[in-house]
Amino acid sequence: MGTKSMKIFFAIAALFAFLCANHYAHGARIKDIASFRGVRANQLVGYGLVVGLNGTGDGAGTKFTVQSLVNMMERLGIHTLPDEVKVSNVAAVMVTANLPPFARLGSKLDVLVSSVGDAKSLMGGTLLMTPLRGADNKVYALAQGPLIVGGFASQGKAGGGVQKNHPTVARIPGGATIEREIPFELNRMAQLVISLQQPDFTTALRMSEVINNALGKPLAFAADPGTVKVKVPESFQGKLVGLVAKVEQLEVEPDVRAKIILDEKTGTVVMGKNVRISSVAVAHGNLSVEIKESEKVSQPLPFSEGKTVVTPESRVTVTEEGKRLILMPEGTTLGELVRALNAIGVSPRDLISVFQAIKAAGALQADLEII
Repeated sequence: MGTKSMKIFFAIAALFAFLCANHYAHGARIKDIASFRGVRANQLVGYGLVVGLNGTGDGAGTKFTVQSLVNMMERLGIHTLPDEVKVSNVAAVMVTANLPPFARLGSKLDVLVSSVGDAKSLMGGTLLMTPLRGADNKVYALAQGPLIVGGFASQGKAGGGVQKNHPTVARIPGGATIEREIPFELNRMAQLVISLQQPDFTTALRMSEVINNALGKPLAFAADPGTVKVKVPESFQGKLVGLVAKVEQLEVEPDVRAKIILDEKTGTVVMGKNVRISSVAVAHGNLSVEIKESEKVSQPLPFSEGKTVVTPESRVTVTEEGKRLILMPEGTTLGELVRALNAIGVSPRDLISVFQAIKAAGALQADLEII
């Protein structure tokens, strides 16, 4: 094979690899754009006390902290009165955690601890045993342990101080132990229900076709834009873990609506690939007004018995930066639109005004969302 033939061969191979890479990049795994019904996390919440604080706990006027501490002492066999309790080293907190699907007894959970009183810092504190309840008010986990605070606060007697991050929020890695399981029998299911994160008719239909091609049978169908149902084949009866693992790895090209996101606070503009515009002419110009203030001293002539007077003087300059008028033909793509707007010097903040004007003219075939 000659040198010229080798060059052509490598060029074709590079083009083929590029096309394959692009095709692969468009696909997304089913596990990244959808979830299986019943396989989800559950939120847990509980109320507890953090002790061992160095005078940075709740103030004396926080009655629920005092009452909670008195109740805890009573359960431990120590009788005390609310007026005898000081809580400067104690803080009332809310403890939250996520119970993952298929969590088993004895597994550990990370918990987030947040102050609900007027504590200044949770640094150095220890969370006492706190039951974590679900939406059904049943206890699913118990949390306890030393806190890890990602910030600090230091304040002087004169009122000044230094603070970094949020010292009233802390975490306990592995600080909760699961005490109750959520009943869910995966292998007894006769069909899998897949819920799309972004409901779309085209995406749901494509997903069912990909699943049917992978299984070799018409077992999947799109029930609605957000749901795809898959009948469990006989070969996977009682072995749904293998079926779920096979289905969630399949790749689907999701289809989305044409949309432009505008953030006026930061001047951020994000546009989808399906954005199209009709035939329209665009021109954008900036009007800048510059005002300079100065003082002019009026000095009288000698022996004229006049007085020296200072008078203000203003200079106003108005400049209009002209932009070229560009014509965008019908069916213009996103790349052509961006290149044309860059050619007339449109900044990201100017794009917001331009897109709003194009939308008002009825020439923008996309949803315009301002956040």
